[in-house]
Amino acid sequence: MLHLDDIATHDELFAWTGRLTAQVIEPLGRGESARYAPYDWTLRAFGPPRVLPPAPVVLVEGVGAGRRALRPRLAALIWMELSAPESWARGRRRDGEAQREFWDGWTEAERAHFADDPSRPHADLVVRAAPEGYQVLPGPASPLRRESRGPDSHSG
Repeated sequence: MLHLDDIATHDELFAWTGRLTAQVIEPLGRGESARYAPYDWTLRAFGPPRVLPPAPVVLVEGVGAGRRALRPRLAALIWMELSAPESWARGRRRDGEAQREFWDGWTEAERAHFADDPSRPHADLVVRAAPEGYQVLPGPASPLRRESRGPDSHSG
């Protein structure tokens, strides 16, 4: 698993596609281990390099994983359905007071990112929290969703 929090930085909230491609996606695509330096959000610097070995499935987790520049290289896109305010509240609880200023800027940056490059319409699966566990549904781009509508259906 690769967490995009390890790839993004304070200065590159979403401008990390080239680095992710060169350090992770291309090596894994060649069957080689990826090597990347995870970002330390407290020190505001890259830490010691990490190795991500090739595997049959590599999960890239985080906001921006479904961006248009990466979608052609994804086997599947899974969208975690969570309201923006709830997601931001979880992040603030996780990161505490030390990252308060970051979160003030993040909320606007995330809104702008999804306004310009929405991921959800391209999701193969949508995951929603349920009273116990999670509910996994076909996403807007799922072949299962298209097949279940039938040939005469035009709804989306």
